[in-house]
Amino acid sequence: MYILGIDPGFGRLGYGIIEYRNNKFRTVEYGCITTPAKERLSLRLKKIEEDLEEVLSRNKIDEASIEDLFFNQNITTGIQVAEARGVVLCTLEKHGIKISEYTPLQVKQALVGYGRAKKDQVEYMVKDILKLDKMPKIDDTTDALAIAICHANSNKYNSYIEKEINKK
Repeated sequence: MYILGIDPGFGRLGYGIIEYRNNKFRTVEYGCITTPAKERLSLRLKKIEEDLEEVLSRNKIDEASIEDLFFNQNITTGIQVAEARGVVLCTLEKHGIKISEYTPLQVKQALVGYGRAKKDQVEYMVKDILKLDKMPKIDDTTDALAIAICHANSNKYNSYIEKEINKK
């Protein structure tokens, strides 16, 4: 299964594509979609859509996973991230890609085993699970890969539960 992980953002949107087959992970592609800070909102959203379309056109994607929004302090930034996230959801839906959403706590729990894990612990697990020589330069990309791994692990667990229920 090919899984696209998305760490939604407005100025930087991280993405990571992994292959998960027979309990093994393989990194396919990862990167960051960036938009110019001084550009109009509509043009920034258009760039996110166009760049995501390009990523989708060159990769086979079975399912996608995206981080749920978490508003901490800056509501204006949160609204812009929500708008970018909406563009991503719409683009994925247009391609018929199944979408799952995970909170930051769920992602940390899936990778580290503790929902309040620190960023460096998550980074270590991403590097270890995907057998990367070095970490991606941008945190948003690492987060996107973590979200994809979380989805693979959640899917595995859900498949197991479904099989057990069907046995009865």
